[in-house]
Amino acid sequence: MSAIKKSNILKTGESTWSFHGGIKLPGHKDMSTGKPIARMPSSDRYVIPLNQHMGAEGEVLVSTGENVLKGQMLAGPHGLISAAVHSPVSGKVAEITQHRFPHPSGLAGTCIVIENDHKDEWVERNPIGEDYTTISSHELRNIVRDAGIVGLGGATFPAAVKQTEVGIETLILNGVECEPYITCDDMLMRERADGIIKGAKIIAHIIKAEQCIIAIEDNKPEAIEAITRAVSRDGSENITVQSVPTIYPSGGERQLIKIITGNEVPVNGLPADIHVLCHNVATSYTIYKAIFEAEPLISRIVTITGRGINSPRNLEVDIGTSIHDCIEHCGGYSNDARALIMGGPMMGLTLNTDELPVIKATNCLLVTAGIDISLPDSEIHMPCIRCGKCVDVCPANLLPQQLYWFAADKDYDRAVDYNLFDCIECGCCAYVCPSQIPLVQYYRFAKSNIWEQERERKKSDIARQRHENRLERLEKQKQEREARLKKKRDALSKNKSSRDKEMDKKKALIAEALARVNEKKSKQNTKAKNTENLTPEQQQKIKQADARRENMKKHENQ
Repeated sequence: MSAIKKSNILKTGESTWSFHGGIKLPGHKDMSTGKPIARMPSSDRYVIPLNQHMGAEGEVLVSTGENVLKGQMLAGPHGLISAAVHSPVSGKVAEITQHRFPHPSGLAGTCIVIENDHKDEWVERNPIGEDYTTISSHELRNIVRDAGIVGLGGATFPAAVKQTEVGIETLILNGVECEPYITCDDMLMRERADGIIKGAKIIAHIIKAEQCIIAIEDNKPEAIEAITRAVSRDGSENITVQSVPTIYPSGGERQLIKIITGNEVPVNGLPADIHVLCHNVATSYTIYKAIFEAEPLISRIVTITGRGINSPRNLEVDIGTSIHDCIEHCGGYSNDARALIMGGPMMGLTLNTDELPVIKATNCLLVTAGIDISLPDSEIHMPCIRCGKCVDVCPANLLPQQLYWFAADKDYDRAVDYNLFDCIECGCCAYVCPSQIPLVQYYRFAKSNIWEQERERKKSDIARQRHENRLERLEKQKQEREARLKKKRDALSKNKSSRDKEMDKKKALIAEALARVNEKKSKQNTKAKNTENLTPEQQQKIKQADARRENMKKHENQ
């Protein structure tokens, strides 16, 4: 894939490119932007899930009853795609147990529970500061990895894994925040713009990017102004600010790249294939904190909003804080509070309880009241009338109605043929559907079943391979055993043949000896018969002669 031509990227102003589909949504952003970011007071107890990110959960490094310091690593990354988790406070590890946390499965996961001692004692820290330019990309990636930093735009993919310095020319910081109600990135850009710019420069240094573009929706003039001023103060010539149209889901990675560059990420490809890397502005700020203050990811900005909240605002919340405590700090629920959603109304996760911890993916806690945004939430819906509205708004340029039929019929092969996995589950199709069909739920169901089938297929392949390996191993052992037996038989046969020859030789010698003995006896008998007719004097002379011969033989032998 060829690199993006620099002439294809606007240096200032608004983008001239767009993506297919998308919808205009009421923002409801002003509900939570009237107050500055506040610090959530510390709690007595924190629940820290090990799995707050995409990939494998961390490996526990502490034990129950152990005293820990603020910023201490509780679990280290395990494998390539994994992230560390740290203690947001100093205190004691009360328990390591199964506890529910915000997750689509609704199941419990391994969590480390910390009892706060309220001493706020930090682990030893060694900030790098401006000297980061003297450190290699590999070392900086390890710092980002050990700090537990993940994408804070919602995907929570480990940030260090994305930061390759091979072939990346353009860094795009995503400050679009296109979902209704969510304003945590907006307020972060307004109040902490300098940190975002420093973080952008660190990332650009790691990936060796030639330029950085900070994309912000045009409905955030205060954020655009704050970031522009910060870029001016920094004096960097390779960082530009670009406003993008306010249309949902312009904050999607592929959609934003199309808006900024005019190029599309290949199907089944990555932004790196067209020499682009995307990071969220909050991720950039967290990387700045890790390098300049040696602070791991132990807190984040959370928008607490909706008509079901008495006093909406943005809070900086420590990871592991109870969601219930956060809502109570914002005045609690209103009388007509309806539903609690982590995230926005389009792609958020509905929670059935607030007795859950804030995690790295918690960018917003939305409490609806009445009908804030009309989304299909019932299993009962009208039949599809094939109006084609879903096709018009699909930002991935898919055919949602066809995918719906394939998913409903469990015809997963056809669904895959129609690029089911290109669906970003933005909810645009369900939002405009006049039949109120929960289309995204069908797509998620189909994806889950396909993944399950793939896992079962892999298990089957592994089992078959193990069986084939076992048969091969048994056959090899059989052949080796037969070879050993043959070798042993050959050796025995050879030994037997040798013994038979030796025995035959011995038998021949014995036969010869017996023959000599018999011959001697025969001679003696003959001699004895011949001497019987002699006179006694003659016999005496013969005996004397025999005696003399015997004495001579004895003398010769001596």
